[in-house]
Amino acid sequence: MRKALSALVLAAAVTTSGCGLSRSHASTPDEFAVARNAPLIIPPDFNLAPPVAGTAGLTPAEAQQQAIDTLFGGPAPRSAGETSLLDAARRGDAQLGIRSQVADPDTRLVDKGSTTVQILTARPTSTNVASAQAGQ
Repeated sequence: MRKALSALVLAAAVTTSGCGLSRSHASTPDEFAVARNAPLIIPPDFNLAPPVAGTAGLTPAEAQQQAIDTLFGGPAPRSAGETSLLDAARRGDAQLGIRSQVADPDTRLVDKGSTTVQILTARPTSTNVASAQAGQ
């Protein structure tokens, strides 16, 4: 029994240490080695003009709008599905990019009525008939 246990422990030790015996790890990259890379430079043809003294810069609102236009490219063209849906609803003249303007203060909203307003502004309550909790 002792010989079998000794052989098993010896086999386990050889098996687990077998990873360190091979020399194949010498060809893998060393993640702890530090290499010097060339510094990043601005290409010489990159033409940025410095700001001219006395000229007005962008306001924060203009800068934000310019960034949004650069990122998203303004209103996207309608897909075939959206066009056919609008044609079926007889709203083919709907403004392009209207989904981007729904939060605009000039957007007309449908009046939901006093009952909907009462439901939305109701306090949380609990009775033997029903209970209501505030939304998350």
